[in-house]
Parts: sequence; structure tokens; C-alpha cells
Amino acid sequence: MELKLYNTLTRKKAPFVPIDANNVRMYACGPTVYDFAHIGNARPVIVFDVLYRLLRHIYGVGHVKYVRNITDVDDKINARAAEEYPDLELNAAVAEVTAKTTKQFHEDIAALGVLPPDVEPTCTSHIPQMVEMIKVLIAKGNAYEAEGHVLLDTASVPDYGSLSGRSLDEMIAGARVEVAPYKRNPSDSVMWKPSDDSLPGWPSPWGRGRPGWHIECSAMAKEHLGEVFDIHGGGIDLTFPHHENELAQSRCAHDTDVMANVWMHNGFLQVEGDKMSKSLGNFVTINELLADWPGEVLRYNMLRSHYRQPIDWTVKGLEESAKTLAGFYGGEDFSKAEKSFAPPVLEALSDDMNTPAVMTALHQLAHSDDRPALVSSLRALGFAGDLTDPRASGVDEAAIQQRIDQRLAARAAKDFAEADRIRDELAAQGIALKDGPEGTTWELVR
Repeated sequence: MELKLYNTLTRKKAPFVPIDANNVRMYACGPTVYDFAHIGNARPVIVFDVLYRLLRHIYGVGHVKYVRNITDVDDKINARAAEEYPDLELNAAVAEVTAKTTKQFHEDIAALGVLPPDVEPTCTSHIPQMVEMIKVLIAKGNAYEAEGHVLLDTASVPDYGSLSGRSLDEMIAGARVEVAPYKRNPSDSVMWKPSDDSLPGWPSPWGRGRPGWHIECSAMAKEHLGEVFDIHGGGIDLTFPHHENELAQSRCAHDTDVMANVWMHNGFLQVEGDKMSKSLGNFVTINELLADWPGEVLRYNMLRSHYRQPIDWTVKGLEESAKTLAGFYGGEDFSKAEKSFAPPVLEALSDDMNTPAVMTALHQLAHSDDRPALVSSLRALGFAGDLTDPRASGVDEAAIQQRIDQRLAARAAKDFAEADRIRDELAAQGIALKDGPEGTTWELVR
């Protein structure tokens, strides 16, 4: 079955033809480890995990190499380290923050059923490669030094903007670029910046400093996948400036037409109809969601939307996903099932990762006599048949039952205002009551 993928660079969906079918290579941008990963961060992690699984199914487990980096050099990390560990020397504080946050990231995404990548490089372990690439770009006239900084000269890249589809004027107007007097062009991006003694830094031909964000991925991708590889993935918010600059730097450094043959970007995520932000109070981390929902529910809910389309993350959607998975699982023993995509599931995935069509195929299998095909397909998609009740993660069932008993006593005394108050109090905690002939039951819906 032919795999077709949409390529952001060409704006087309086309058959995927690997450079080497025995060594299919994919890179995806990983987290900047200064804080808990939010649910928007989980989307590319899950999307490219499914693609990784699909490629391994098609080409063989030993013939796919997936690289996802850890960004552990960043000014946000420096600021968080100084805030959390004011009594530590900054380098030691940074090490504490990055180690703690990386560990939490790994734990959170493991709960989402995500496979580890084949290689997970860190920026701090690839500084020499970054310095070497910058030196090459300077020698070729694609970068220049100014006031201790080294910058990409975007004017030296004739088709700069081809990935994002923006002209230089549009990029400048978009203002996701730093304005600085030492820049030749407002769109020029910093590849190296100076560090004083208070900041993390490394020696370089341009003085002690640290790398800019974009050069990090260019150097790590080249180190582990080569000058040109098959697929580069990430969120659509990375298209400009991050991926645009990665592409320009890598092409100029290596004299290649492309960096990756296929660029894939997942769409934005919003929460309950609004853009996620701390100011709106709807900023939610993976870790927070895992306190209330099984990881497999979060994974399934994410895959209900096509990866290139926006997704609206809602409690209603999570409830629907939980109900659907409970129906799929139906007491099946997943531990003995093989991992294999049923033909209709594979057909849907092969059409640019059409996961909504995958869900349709799964529903059809669930209502057929071929439940083994359903279970094996779910296993291949990263589901283990585990819907552990989130009440096991800290909900005090005895306290809830006590409040239910108090509500029943209030109703018996015809104190309906108090009964309603208790019901509303529990509802605010995400606990829905249901009155029936057998008494009052409850379920966690948050």
C-alpha cells in the first residue's frame, strides 16, 4: 500500500519515497526543558509517534531512525533556573531545572503511549558541531559576526521564505524577529550570542557564548541523520522562524537543495474554543490532565482530528473518547495481542495519516466479528488496553460518599437548597451525581 504524505515545502500531498528504504530517517523538534509540557506540546509528540510506528510497520523496525531533540540551552531555562534556585550558581541551577524537567517530560509522554525515539540528542552535547557549522556559514558568506554575535545573512539565501511561504517583508512585518542595531537585515537570525560570566557559555572563535535556537537543530539533525534526510516534523508554529532558518542554514552549509525531502507540520490546539494561555486560565499541562484522565484517553482524543487541522480540546471530547475506548476494549486481553494494522486502518494511515478515517475503521471493526483485528490495530497505534480509573490517583471516595449521604439526608429533610448545594459543590470538583432506582452513583468527568 502506497504511503502518501503532505509536504509543507511543496504544498502538495505525494507518494513518500525514502532516500534509502533500509534507513528511513526522521527528525522532530522536541521540548525546551524549562517547564511542564502543556497539552499543545503533546500533539506533535503523539502525531510523530504514530508516523514512526507506521514507518516501522512499512519498512521494518530496524530500518527507521527517529531523532527527537531536547533543547537544554535557552534564555527561558536560565530565567527559570535563577528563579527556582537563587542560592545556586547558575550553571548548577540550570542543570537542576533541565534534569528535572526532562525526567518529567519523559514520564508524561510515556503515559501517553509514546515510544522513545532512536536518538534523543541534547543541545549541550552538540556545541562543537554547532560551532563548526557556523564557521562554515561564515566562510561561505552566509553568516557574519557583529558585536560578539554571529547571524545568518538572510539576504544571501535567494529563496529564503520558501517553507513558510512568506516574503522577507511579510516576515519582518510579522515581527517574530528580534530588532537589533547590529543586524544587516531585520530578518537575520542569531546563531551565536555572547555570554557574560553569569550565564552558561562555551568557548568559540567569536568569544565565550551560547548558540541560538535555530542552529541547534540544524547541527543535531546533520550529526545524526546526515546532510539530507527524509522527514522533518514539528508544530505549525515552528514553520517560521525556526524551521525556515533551519532549512536556510543547512542548505547553505551543505550546498544541498533541501534539508529534508518532506516537511510535516501539525495544526494548532485550542482549549474549549479559545487559544490556550495562562491569562485565560485554560493553560493545561499533560501532567495535570493525567491526574484526571487515563493517558490512553488523551492519546485517542488527540488522534480524533487530522494532524494538519486545528483541534479543540474539550472535556466533552475527552468524555466521548473515554466512552469509545471502553467500548473498544471490552475486557479484551491486550497483553497477548500482536501489533498489526488491519487493512482498512493501514489504508487510512497511508493517506497522509488520516486518523479520523482510522477511527471510522476501528468502529467498523468493533461492530464486526473480527475483534482480534481491532485489538491488534489498537496495539499497533500505541494503545495497551489500559483505562485505569483516574479515581485511583487521589480522589477520596470515602469523602465523596459521605457528601452523597449528607445530600440524601438533606433531601429526606426536604432541605432541597442544601441538597442542591452539595450536588453543585461536587460538580465543581468534576464529580457528577446520577440518581436512580438503585440509589445515587457518581463518576469523575473532569
